[in-house]
Amino acid sequence: MLDASSKFPSLPHTPGVGYKAQHFADILDNPGHVGWLEIHAENYMGMGGRPLAQLRHLTEEFPISVHGVGLSIGSEGPLDPEHLARLKHLVEWLKPTVFSEHLAWSSHEGSYFNDLLPLPYTKETLIRVADHIDELQNTIGRQMMLENPSSYLKFSESTWSEPDFLREVATRSGCGLLLDVNNVFVSATNLEYDPRDYINEYPLDKVGEIHLGGHDEDEDDHGKPLLIDSHGAEIVDPVWALLDHTLAQSGPCPILIEWDTDVPEWPILSAEADRAAAALAKLKVDA
Repeated sequence: MLDASSKFPSLPHTPGVGYKAQHFADILDNPGHVGWLEIHAENYMGMGGRPLAQLRHLTEEFPISVHGVGLSIGSEGPLDPEHLARLKHLVEWLKPTVFSEHLAWSSHEGSYFNDLLPLPYTKETLIRVADHIDELQNTIGRQMMLENPSSYLKFSESTWSEPDFLREVATRSGCGLLLDVNNVFVSATNLEYDPRDYINEYPLDKVGEIHLGGHDEDEDDHGKPLLIDSHGAEIVDPVWALLDHTLAQSGPCPILIEWDTDVPEWPILSAEADRAAAALAKLKVDA
């Protein structure tokens, strides 16, 4: 377990956005309520060029959150040492405020998949995930946050609820948690449970960042609603309502607006950040 003294400062309790290069000038000229930025680690593991130059400039103006999407923390095999080395190099020069990854797997025996695949919540999985987090945290020299997944199926062998599993992983490894509220809503719709019950059971005291994003609506083979976590649309009202429910229990927290496909012009993304800022401001009014 990483020593507590190695933990880095938290992000400001303001909205942040997932950084996209087409918004570089807009973010600098008119950030609005945006107080920090998030990047995907795998997009910045190269050795130079305009993307890294722009990112270096942004670090002078904003705290940066690095979000990994390719480490495959839940994989049955060992973590990729080359990927770990590239990640360590990125963290060492960028010095981000926080780093996070997904509770998922995306590789097996040298094959890599373009999806974040779910895991059964068993003792065996718990030990493997905690061991991988220990290795990661010791490699990069800091605490990480682990994100809850979007789910489309249940594993019959699971013996833990997802909130309890995440609580135990955090306790064993010393990691923090990243709560994706849209993922909760997507999973609850697909697996037919109340998302508020999930939030009520979640270890909110371990949360260092909240994510919000859009999703696509579809139907399964039986005509039941099927939501796909696409990060390609505006955040729907029920997800905003679930955020309010979460913040009422957790208190203020950094809130990221994710929009990774069909990325809109800056005013649309900035408006989503404004709405997140309003949700945070409401806490002060209600208090």
